[in-house]
Amino acid sequence: MGATKSTGDESEARIIHELLAAGYSVSIPFGDNDKYDLIVDDGEQLYRVQCKTAWSNKERTIRFNTHSQTTANGQYHEQTYQDRIDAFLVRYPPNETLYWIDITEATTQKMELRFEADIDHPSINWAEEYEFDGTIPSA
Repeated sequence: MGATKSTGDESEARIIHELLAAGYSVSIPFGDNDKYDLIVDDGEQLYRVQCKTAWSNKERTIRFNTHSQTTANGQYHEQTYQDRIDAFLVRYPPNETLYWIDITEATTQKMELRFEADIDHPSINWAEEYEFDGTIPSA
């Protein structure tokens, strides 16, 4: 098992733990055919969630992939998650913080979350606005 798979498994386990601790019911789809890793039930609504691991991109910024990458028959394929999931739940291992990003707010290749900046610009995705505190944000 490679480091990427292991890291992804750790993120998924941590995310499941946090969701259960917050009182949500979590289901894991059988097989690998679905684009979502988890189904989260808040008692009123089901959310298709894709788990991701963020990495430090540059100073004060983290990044995660918002597309899937596969190789089939020697061909490389990328596919977005639009219309296939409801949200990303992202783990940043250095501080174990989780971020909930609704699919309608996600970019289609990679997304950056910024901790701080010298300027405030409407295009900046502030990490603190997406921090998962145990409550699923209303869309």
